[in-house]
Amino acid sequence: MLLEINANNPEPRKVQKAVDALRSGEIIAYPTDTVYGMGCDLFNKKALDRLYQLKGLPRSRLLSFMCRDLADVSKYAMLHDSVFRLIKRHLPGPFCFILNATHEVPRIVQSARKTVGIRVPAHPVTQALLEQLGHPIVNTTASRPNQEPLLDPAEVDDEFAGLALVLDAGPGGTIPSSVVDLTGEEATVVREGAGNVQLFR
Repeated sequence: MLLEINANNPEPRKVQKAVDALRSGEIIAYPTDTVYGMGCDLFNKKALDRLYQLKGLPRSRLLSFMCRDLADVSKYAMLHDSVFRLIKRHLPGPFCFILNATHEVPRIVQSARKTVGIRVPAHPVTQALLEQLGHPIVNTTASRPNQEPLLDPAEVDDEFAGLALVLDAGPGGTIPSSVVDLTGEEATVVREGAGNVQLFR
């Protein structure tokens, strides 16, 4: 179901409707500061299983999740001083950082090395969702595996019939977030996408 929402000043009633769906174990789609994403409540395993099924992803493919701010990130990732200073300069923004997980992170979204991918999106709609929900949202690009992101929220709605809700804030972007691994001694760019990854090289 498509639900138009103001991209800059999302209506609280519409945000609440989306959050209610997340709390009920549903999967929704929404705009981010890069491309349209779709996701579920981090702490709902059944919803996460359905997200994998809906997207058509193997369970070996780990998914990242979105946090509201750095304070939120610090609950789920180990932020040593140097890492904290680095991500503070770039978040919120179009980067997904691979970080060492804390015990708060469900195992299902951790790698074998106990790492996680975390984003803090700079978009009013996703920020409002995260604030109202009160904890992270597992996030994946609204597209089929190995295909380009869908720009039109109506196309997202058509392509993924299992979505409870698509928050329509107008056309989305075409370039997904850049992925930067901060678990080693030096930052490593895993995927070059939106944002200036030269800052990490």
